[in-house]
Amino acid sequence: MNAETGEVLYSKNPNRTMPIASITKLMTAMVVLDAQLPMDENITISDADVDTLRHTSSRLAVGTTLPRRDVMLLALMASENRAAAALARTYPGGTPAAIAAMNRKARELGMTHTQFLDGTGLHSQNSASPTDLVRLVKGARAYPEIQQYSTTAEHVVYARGRALHYRNTNALVKNENWNIEVSKTGFINEAGKCLVMQARIKSQPVVIVLMDSAGRYTRIGDANRVKQWLETALETNSEPIDSNL
Repeated sequence: MNAETGEVLYSKNPNRTMPIASITKLMTAMVVLDAQLPMDENITISDADVDTLRHTSSRLAVGTTLPRRDVMLLALMASENRAAAALARTYPGGTPAAIAAMNRKARELGMTHTQFLDGTGLHSQNSASPTDLVRLVKGARAYPEIQQYSTTAEHVVYARGRALHYRNTNALVKNENWNIEVSKTGFINEAGKCLVMQARIKSQPVVIVLMDSAGRYTRIGDANRVKQWLETALETNSEPIDSNL
Protein backbone atom coordinates (compact mmCIF):
# COMPACT_ATOMS: atom_id res chain seq x y z
CA MET A 1 0.00 0.00 0.00
CA ASN A 2 1.11 3.52 -0.73
CA ALA A 3 1.33 4.94 2.81
CA GLU A 4 0.41 8.47 1.71
CA THR A 5 -2.43 7.86 -0.72
CA GLY A 6 -3.80 4.59 0.72
CA GLU A 7 -3.70 3.03 -2.75
CA VAL A 8 -3.45 -0.75 -2.55
CA LEU A 9 -0.76 -1.76 -5.03
CA TYR A 10 -1.13 -5.51 -4.59
CA SER A 11 -3.08 -7.67 -2.17
CA LYS A 12 -3.69 -11.33 -1.46
CA ASN A 13 -5.87 -12.48 1.45
CA PRO A 14 -5.85 -8.92 2.89
CA ASN A 15 -8.66 -9.57 5.37
CA ARG A 16 -7.70 -13.04 6.55
CA THR A 17 -7.05 -13.01 10.29
CA MET A 18 -3.91 -14.92 11.22
CA PRO A 19 -1.29 -15.16 13.99
CA ILE A 20 1.19 -12.27 13.87
CA ALA A 21 3.97 -13.51 16.20
CA SER A 22 6.56 -10.85 17.08
CA ILE A 23 4.98 -8.17 14.93
CA THR A 24 3.12 -7.73 18.23
CA LYS A 25 6.19 -5.96 19.61
CA LEU A 26 5.45 -2.87 17.50
CA MET A 27 2.25 -2.38 19.47
CA THR A 28 3.97 -3.09 22.77
CA ALA A 29 6.45 -0.32 22.02
CA MET A 30 3.70 2.08 20.93
CA VAL A 31 1.70 1.86 24.15
CA VAL A 32 4.85 2.16 26.28
CA LEU A 33 5.80 5.31 24.38
CA ASP A 34 2.24 6.61 24.68
CA ALA A 35 2.55 6.25 28.46
CA GLN A 36 5.58 8.58 28.32
CA LEU A 37 7.60 6.40 30.68
CA PRO A 38 11.18 7.60 31.24
CA MET A 39 13.42 5.93 28.69
CA ASP A 40 16.48 6.24 30.93
CA GLU A 41 14.77 4.38 33.80
CA ASN A 42 16.41 1.04 34.56
CA ILE A 43 14.40 -2.15 34.07
CA THR A 44 15.48 -5.45 35.59
CA ILE A 45 14.62 -8.73 33.87
CA SER A 46 12.65 -10.90 36.27
CA ASP A 47 11.44 -14.50 36.43
CA ALA A 48 8.08 -13.24 35.16
CA ASP A 49 9.72 -12.32 31.84
CA VAL A 50 10.96 -15.86 31.14
CA ASP A 51 9.08 -17.62 28.34
CA THR A 52 7.27 -20.57 29.91
CA LEU A 53 4.95 -21.01 26.91
CA ARG A 54 7.46 -21.96 24.19
CA HIS A 55 10.64 -22.02 26.24
CA THR A 56 12.52 -19.77 23.83
CA SER A 57 16.07 -18.90 24.78
CA SER A 58 17.42 -15.49 25.75
CA ARG A 59 20.78 -14.00 26.55
CA LEU A 60 19.14 -11.56 28.96
CA ALA A 61 19.60 -13.45 32.21
CA VAL A 62 17.19 -12.88 35.08
CA GLY A 63 18.64 -10.01 37.08
CA THR A 64 19.96 -8.15 34.03
CA THR A 65 19.33 -4.40 34.36
CA LEU A 66 19.19 -2.07 31.37
CA PRO A 67 17.66 1.34 30.60
CA ARG A 68 14.16 1.14 29.13
CA ARG A 69 15.47 2.50 25.81
CA ASP A 70 17.88 -0.45 25.47
CA VAL A 71 15.13 -2.87 26.44
CA MET A 72 12.87 -1.42 23.74
CA LEU A 73 15.70 -1.41 21.22
CA LEU A 74 16.36 -5.12 21.79
CA ALA A 75 12.65 -5.93 21.60
CA LEU A 76 12.23 -4.17 18.26
CA MET A 77 15.61 -4.80 16.62
CA ALA A 78 16.47 -8.30 17.82
CA SER A 79 12.92 -9.41 18.72
CA GLU A 80 14.07 -10.16 22.26
CA ASN A 81 11.13 -11.82 24.04
CA ARG A 82 12.23 -11.13 27.61
CA ALA A 83 12.76 -7.50 26.69
CA ALA A 84 9.23 -7.20 25.31
CA ALA A 85 7.78 -9.00 28.33
CA ALA A 86 9.65 -6.60 30.64
CA LEU A 87 8.28 -3.58 28.75
CA ALA A 88 4.73 -4.83 29.30
CA ARG A 89 5.36 -5.83 32.92
CA THR A 90 6.71 -2.38 33.82
CA TYR A 91 3.81 -0.58 32.15
CA PRO A 92 1.62 1.30 34.67
CA GLY A 93 -0.72 -1.37 36.05
CA GLY A 94 1.49 -4.19 34.86
CA THR A 95 1.11 -6.61 31.96
CA PRO A 96 -2.72 -6.82 32.08
CA ALA A 97 -2.94 -3.03 31.74
CA ALA A 98 -0.42 -3.06 28.89
CA ILE A 99 -2.40 -5.68 26.99
CA ALA A 100 -5.62 -3.72 27.53
CA ALA A 101 -3.88 -0.60 26.20
CA MET A 102 -2.63 -2.54 23.17
CA ASN A 103 -6.14 -3.67 22.30
CA ARG A 104 -7.52 -0.15 22.79
CA LYS A 105 -4.78 1.26 20.57
CA ALA A 106 -5.64 -1.29 17.90
CA ARG A 107 -9.25 -0.07 17.87
CA GLU A 108 -8.08 3.55 17.71
CA LEU A 109 -6.01 2.71 14.62
CA GLY A 110 -8.99 1.00 12.97
CA MET A 111 -7.58 -2.51 13.39
CA THR A 112 -10.92 -4.31 13.49
CA HIS A 113 -9.64 -7.89 13.12
CA THR A 114 -6.93 -7.71 15.79
CA GLN A 115 -6.46 -9.05 19.29
CA PHE A 116 -3.51 -9.15 21.68
CA LEU A 117 -3.07 -11.55 24.59
CA ASP A 118 0.57 -10.82 25.41
CA GLY A 119 3.29 -8.29 24.68
CA THR A 120 5.74 -10.62 22.95
CA GLY A 121 3.77 -12.39 20.22
CA LEU A 122 4.57 -15.84 21.60
CA HIS A 123 0.84 -16.43 22.14
CA SER A 124 -0.66 -17.87 18.95
CA GLN A 125 -3.92 -15.98 19.51
CA ASN A 126 -2.20 -12.65 18.96
CA SER A 127 -3.71 -12.12 15.55
CA ALA A 128 -4.58 -9.57 12.89
CA SER A 129 -5.34 -9.26 9.20
CA PRO A 130 -2.77 -7.93 6.71
CA THR A 131 -4.98 -4.86 6.27
CA ASP A 132 -4.82 -4.26 10.02
CA LEU A 133 -1.04 -4.68 9.97
CA VAL A 134 -0.75 -1.93 7.37
CA ARG A 135 -2.50 0.33 9.88
CA LEU A 136 -0.15 -0.86 12.61
CA VAL A 137 2.95 -0.09 10.55
CA LYS A 138 1.65 3.32 9.54
CA GLY A 139 0.87 4.05 13.18
CA ALA A 140 4.33 2.92 14.29
CA ARG A 141 5.93 5.18 11.67
CA ALA A 142 4.77 8.19 13.70
CA TYR A 143 7.12 7.30 16.59
CA PRO A 144 10.75 8.41 16.04
CA GLU A 145 11.96 5.86 18.59
CA ILE A 146 10.31 2.99 16.73
CA GLN A 147 11.74 4.22 13.44
CA GLN A 148 15.22 4.31 14.92
CA TYR A 149 15.15 1.15 17.02
CA SER A 150 13.40 -1.12 14.49
CA THR A 151 15.88 -0.23 11.74
CA THR A 152 19.11 -0.34 13.78
CA ALA A 153 21.37 -2.94 12.17
CA GLU A 154 23.51 -3.87 15.18
CA HIS A 155 23.81 -2.91 18.82
CA VAL A 156 25.88 -3.88 21.85
CA VAL A 157 24.60 -3.77 25.42
CA TYR A 158 26.68 -4.34 28.52
CA ALA A 159 24.97 -6.52 31.06
CA ARG A 160 26.43 -8.09 34.18
CA GLY A 161 29.96 -7.40 33.01
CA ARG A 162 29.48 -8.89 29.54
CA ALA A 163 29.16 -7.32 26.11
CA LEU A 164 26.12 -8.72 24.30
CA HIS A 165 26.10 -8.22 20.53
CA TYR A 166 22.71 -8.11 18.82
CA ARG A 167 21.77 -7.94 15.14
CA ASN A 168 18.52 -6.93 13.48
CA THR A 169 16.33 -9.90 12.60
CA ASN A 170 15.65 -8.22 9.23
CA ALA A 171 18.88 -8.34 7.24
CA LEU A 172 17.46 -5.84 4.74
CA VAL A 173 17.98 -2.91 7.13
CA LYS A 174 21.71 -2.96 6.38
CA ASN A 175 21.19 -3.35 2.62
CA GLU A 176 22.17 -0.07 0.95
CA ASN A 177 19.56 -0.67 -1.76
CA TRP A 178 16.77 -0.36 0.78
CA ASN A 179 15.51 2.76 2.58
CA ILE A 180 13.52 1.23 5.45
CA GLU A 181 11.69 3.45 7.92
CA VAL A 182 9.94 0.82 10.08
CA SER A 183 10.64 -2.91 10.26
CA LYS A 184 9.54 -5.95 12.25
CA THR A 185 9.90 -9.66 11.72
CA GLY A 186 7.97 -12.43 13.38
CA PHE A 187 7.96 -16.20 13.70
CA ILE A 188 6.14 -18.88 15.60
CA ASN A 189 5.07 -22.18 14.05
CA GLU A 190 1.45 -21.08 13.79
CA ALA A 191 2.35 -17.82 12.01
CA GLY A 192 5.21 -18.91 9.78
CA LYS A 193 7.86 -16.37 8.81
CA CYS A 194 6.45 -12.83 8.80
CA LEU A 195 7.79 -9.42 7.84
CA VAL A 196 6.25 -5.95 7.90
CA MET A 197 7.99 -2.79 6.73
CA GLN A 198 7.49 0.76 5.62
CA ALA A 199 10.12 1.67 3.03
CA ARG A 200 10.79 4.30 0.41
CA ILE A 201 10.69 2.80 -3.08
CA LYS A 202 11.45 5.33 -5.82
CA SER A 203 10.69 8.02 -3.21
CA GLN A 204 7.24 6.52 -2.61
CA PRO A 205 6.37 5.44 0.97
CA VAL A 206 5.21 1.84 0.68
CA VAL A 207 3.98 -0.50 3.41
CA ILE A 208 4.80 -4.17 2.77
CA VAL A 209 3.15 -6.97 4.77
CA LEU A 210 4.35 -10.53 4.18
CA MET A 211 2.73 -13.26 6.26
CA ASP A 212 3.29 -17.00 6.67
CA SER A 213 6.30 -17.36 4.38
CA ALA A 214 7.31 -20.98 4.06
CA GLY A 215 11.11 -20.93 4.02
CA ARG A 216 13.71 -19.20 6.13
CA TYR A 217 14.64 -16.72 3.40
CA THR A 218 11.30 -16.55 1.57
CA ARG A 219 10.11 -13.34 3.21
CA ILE A 220 13.37 -11.59 2.32
CA GLY A 221 13.20 -12.85 -1.26
CA ASP A 222 9.56 -11.81 -1.55
CA ALA A 223 10.36 -8.33 -0.24
CA ASN A 224 13.12 -7.93 -2.82
CA ARG A 225 10.78 -9.13 -5.58
CA VAL A 226 8.06 -6.69 -4.50
CA LYS A 227 10.59 -3.87 -4.51
CA GLN A 228 11.89 -4.79 -7.97
CA TRP A 229 8.35 -5.09 -9.34
CA LEU A 230 7.33 -1.70 -7.96
CA GLU A 231 10.50 -0.02 -9.22
CA THR A 232 9.86 -1.40 -12.70
CA ALA A 233 6.23 -0.30 -12.61
CA LEU A 234 7.16 3.21 -11.47
CA GLU A 235 9.92 3.54 -14.05
CA THR A 236 7.60 2.54 -16.89
CA ASN A 237 4.60 4.41 -15.42
CA SER A 238 2.57 1.23 -15.64
CA GLU A 239 -0.13 0.47 -13.14
CA PRO A 240 0.56 -2.10 -10.41
CA ILE A 241 -2.00 -4.86 -10.16
CA ASP A 242 -4.46 -5.02 -7.25
CA SER A 243 -5.23 -8.69 -6.83
CA ASN A 244 -7.41 -10.38 -4.25
CA LEU A 245 -6.58 -13.92 -5.31
